[in-house]
Amino acid sequence: MSHPAPTPSAPAASPPALSLSNGSNRLVCLDALRGFDMFWILGADALVHALSEVNGSSVAKFFAGQLDHRAWEGFTFYDLIFPLFVFMAGASMTYALSKQIEQHGRGAAAKRVLIRGLAIFIIGIFYSGGFTNPWPDMRLLGVLQRIALAYTGAGLLYIYLKPRALAAVGVAILVGYWALLTFAPIRDIQLDQKALAQRLGTAKPSTAQIEAAFHATTARVTGGFEPGKNLTNHLDFQYLPGRKYDTYYDPEGILSMLPAVVTCVAGVFAGLLMRRKDLGDAEKLRTLVVAGAVGVALGWLWHLQFPVIKKLWTSSYVLVAGGYSCWLLAAFFYAIDIRGWRRWCVPFIWIGMNPIMLYLANNIIKFRVFAQRFAGGDIKTWMDAHIGMGAGAGLLAIVALGFTFLLAWFLHERKIFLRV
Repeated sequence: MSHPAPTPSAPAASPPALSLSNGSNRLVCLDALRGFDMFWILGADALVHALSEVNGSSVAKFFAGQLDHRAWEGFTFYDLIFPLFVFMAGASMTYALSKQIEQHGRGAAAKRVLIRGLAIFIIGIFYSGGFTNPWPDMRLLGVLQRIALAYTGAGLLYIYLKPRALAAVGVAILVGYWALLTFAPIRDIQLDQKALAQRLGTAKPSTAQIEAAFHATTARVTGGFEPGKNLTNHLDFQYLPGRKYDTYYDPEGILSMLPAVVTCVAGVFAGLLMRRKDLGDAEKLRTLVVAGAVGVALGWLWHLQFPVIKKLWTSSYVLVAGGYSCWLLAAFFYAIDIRGWRRWCVPFIWIGMNPIMLYLANNIIKFRVFAQRFAGGDIKTWMDAHIGMGAGAGLLAIVALGFTFLLAWFLHERKIFLRV
């Protein structure tokens, strides 16, 4: 999830210091933004939700609502976390792979991408439970697997295509994905528990009954974007083996992997911009802001026909998320590189240098559960009773974040890195 791909076997070289100049500072900026992105996943979201309970104001509830995913259509800040991560992987890629190509050639760079993509994919299966459950109750695709495949696809395209061809491929994928979901006929059946129960006349239809009903459906419809009634979900139901996150289909499924690659490609172009030596910082900043505005505007216009849906990773979602990602990168670039405000971002850099390690640690250790050993029970009850309902959960979130930062600092100081 950071600039080089994961290297589980050996510590990485020393990370760039904050005092470095020129190109290296761009890596600090990218690491800081990546750490800011992970900060919310690792516990800051729980803190905001707890504070909204204590405060209870409409403003507090608004911010808490921004840290929940949309059920289907629409967009919140929390819906930006995942694509921003993929976007940053693409931006960081331009540094690592360009150096690899210059020193060892395109073949070596492609081998590096494939090996690291496979490593992240395997880590993703482990994160999702690995062999805890017997087949077919195992999830093959997930968040890390999507990052792995998006990184691999975008990396190979970056290695072998010139920027104009890369942009053309990105546009073709977005338009092609829209055309498939809009015009390709699918069975007139909705893969939703309530809809299937009503259709089959039983509260809990069996898998065999659902499969029989699906394949027996002869009527065809087009242009569906409803949950369980669209080409992406139907292909997952038919061809994705193992356990699906949403029972019948997966939000990180097969077909939606294609536009996810474009999200990473968008990050590649941001990284190329940051590396340009013929442009000043002001021009780079202006380009990021304008690119963000174009992406957001086009994405929300496209939303009128092709809705912004994270679980389908629609083309409009790619543009909206890419636009907001450009704006965030511009903000961090302005603060860290142009203004030189760097002390505030050091904890984010610790996280951003080791996102996969911390993501796995949170999955295994579960910092929020661990925090209960220090601030749960009577302490949490006292906080809720004397300060306000939700204060105890807020304290647990603060303690969990404290342990997260402590581990991030320790790994950074020991130069132990597991990244992409």
